This record gives sequence, C-alpha cells and structure tokens, in this order.
Amino acid sequence: MLIIERFEGNIAIIEDGGKHFEVSRDDLPENACEGDVLKKVGSTYEIDKEKTESRRKEILKLQNSLWS
Repeated sequence: MLIIERFEGNIAIIEDGGKHFEVSRDDLPENACEGDVLKKVGSTYEIDKEKTESRRKEILKLQNSLWS
C-alpha cells in the first residue's frame, strides 16, 4: 500500500510496506495530503479514496479505543 507519509518542500515521502521513496509533488493530485493512500496510474499517482477513507476510519477507531 502506498501512503503519503509527509511532504518536504516539493517532495512527497511515500511509504510502501516499510520502505520509503520520494515522489515529486507535481506527480500527485493537487489535493493530496498526508495519510492518503495512492495508486500508480502510468507515470503519476491517484488517491485511492476508498482505501484512504477505510484507513482513516480504522485509525480513528484505534485512537478512540485508547481513550475508553
């Protein structure tokens, strides 16, 4: 799973199963943000909205379980 870990200037740091690599922010959608799950399409990337939302819900569920 390709996940945007963080941005450093015009570079996005992408996590891929414990490995990291850099991608130009120009190759990502304009609205891409940290935590988004990506899918590679040709030489660019698209946000996988379904996987991103599912991942965010799972993280929120884990956070809430820590407080209860």
